[in-house]
Amino acid sequence: MKEREITALETALGYNFRSRALIGQALTHSSQAREQESQQAGESKYRVSDNEQMEFLGDAALALVTAEELFQRFPQFREGELSKLRAHLVSERHLICVAQKLELGHYLRLGRGEEKSGGRSKTALLVDALEAILAAIYLDGGLEAARQVILGKIVTPELERMDREGETLPLTDFKSALQETLQSLGMPQPSYVLVQEAGPEHSKTFTVEARLNSKDGASGAEFVGRAEGSTKKTAEQDAARQLLAYLAAQPKPAGTRPGERIARG
Repeated sequence: MKEREITALETALGYNFRSRALIGQALTHSSQAREQESQQAGESKYRVSDNEQMEFLGDAALALVTAEELFQRFPQFREGELSKLRAHLVSERHLICVAQKLELGHYLRLGRGEEKSGGRSKTALLVDALEAILAAIYLDGGLEAARQVILGKIVTPELERMDREGETLPLTDFKSALQETLQSLGMPQPSYVLVQEAGPEHSKTFTVEARLNSKDGASGAEFVGRAEGSTKKTAEQDAARQLLAYLAAQPKPAGTRPGERIARG
């Protein structure tokens, strides 16, 4: 691998390797390693390292850093919600997008057969290489270095994208969860009120209140959740989340568990 290619990849990752051997191994597919071994002769044969074991370590580092970030960022989430969000962030479907943005296919070291079969664009090979690179960063610079790359390239950009597109809580619908919870408690459904709309057309901010109506029909809301978002949908979901948190904190009547249906499939 040429020095200028390593430099270009380091720039894309935002990390400079002290050990060129580690990044080289992370990009070496088993087909290339076995091909190099087959070309050796006599007693001078030696095993050529590939990225298979590094994938294992990188996958573990990715899972740990992602779980820690979600735990700290979303203290109000239940275990099921955290697990679903982590599963999305470490999924092949998401990681292939990251690998493609980094143009990892350009840097892969492949055997001739894998090269001919289009290995540089194969999802499995690209995702494996991404995980191996994370392992290389961990081995080269420690967990903090790996954390910075994982958050900067994999976790944070996707969370921000979901927020922009009204997917603040992927795989979780707080409005529906709130509706079900209120039904189970025999309480009236909430009112969602747009209380403010600000900013230019291309970058508006919406402020929404979710008002929890009293069970006895008394005037005035029992509790009001207020949230801002780049879309009304985002703001409504966050306001609904606040109502769910409020209900979950209330004394639980016998036989009921307020908020027990927050996590959805």
